[in-house]
Amino acid sequence: MAHSNQAKKRVRQTETRTVRNRPYRTSAARRLRDARAAIEGGDGDAAEQVRAAQSALDQAAKRGIIHRNSAARKKSRLAAKLKTAQTAEA
Repeated sequence: MAHSNQAKKRVRQTETRTVRNRPYRTSAARRLRDARAAIEGGDGDAAEQVRAAQSALDQAAKRGIIHRNSAARKKSRLAAKLKTAQTAEA
């Protein structure tokens, strides 16, 4: 439990930021999950799902919700998965 006024304020700020950031974090995670499922399922719209996931990751990174290098890594791995899936189909 926070005792000092400074610590109490930090708790309030953290709660406010958590509420504000949750939709972006959730959106990025869900779109990432959907894109992975589309790739593994061999859906025809997998490329569209990947673009949506990359966009959501970019938005979250722009707002500082996730680190930009983390977003770049996830985008890269997702693109690589898509490419291997597309070459396997052909």
